[in-house]
Amino acid sequence: MSNIKNNQKHSFHIVDPSPWPLVASFAALFLTFGTVLYMHGYNGGGFLAFFGFSMVLFVMFCWWRDVIREATLEGQHTKSVQKGLKIGLLLFILSEVMFFVSFFWAFFHSSLNPSPAIGGVWPPAYITTLDPWGIPLLNTIILLSSGASVTWAHHSIVFGSKEEAIQALICTVVLAVIFTSFQGYEYVTAPFTISDGIYGSVFYMCTGFHGLHVIIGTIFLAVCLYRVNANHYTKEHHFGFEAAAWYWHFVDVVWLFLFVSLYWWGS
Repeated sequence: MSNIKNNQKHSFHIVDPSPWPLVASFAALFLTFGTVLYMHGYNGGGFLAFFGFSMVLFVMFCWWRDVIREATLEGQHTKSVQKGLKIGLLLFILSEVMFFVSFFWAFFHSSLNPSPAIGGVWPPAYITTLDPWGIPLLNTIILLSSGASVTWAHHSIVFGSKEEAIQALICTVVLAVIFTSFQGYEYVTAPFTISDGIYGSVFYMCTGFHGLHVIIGTIFLAVCLYRVNANHYTKEHHFGFEAAAWYWHFVDVVWLFLFVSLYWWGS
């Protein structure tokens, strides 16, 4: 696909003027101020937070719509641009890795040298832990299966099989929803809460943020499912799906660390 536009002689994408960065800035400002005002009981805080959140969703939809148009209709995403996007995505995933490293650091700091305040043992003496061979093991199998199905979808796109790609993505999204449902059930039935000391706070922070990443990845893959059905991807030009697949594999790997450390070794 050619991206020669206005006598452009290079392979890089010169982005057209866009209102979305400015609108996104105001949306984030409204969301932050509204949330703080709501938490402090000010009138109108809830409305401002909802308005800011709605603006964020609106900007996300419009901005990514424009990116899809640039990639599929205008042909702006050349190999040079795709290389830059891949590097950007890898750096983003690296930042997410460090985000979870901080939680694991807190977990191992507390578990390898338990404080006398929690009985000098890990898990704390007053905590009833979850059975790692129940729902956690089942969720591990489900998430690893979804990783296999998303790889199936990737190979189907590369080989030009639209029908198989759709089937594989449907399987992936369904498995992701099942995983999230089991995670919610586990939270409802867990014998401890986030306020139960260091164990509860670390457990829910780690698994909760991972669950949020699963939900984001599920939406990402659902959008890819729509785009596959709309013929947005070709054998050579499907970075949007590759980004979703890389993100999903990152979610899989983080869960393996969570299962081994928090559920199995930590209990």
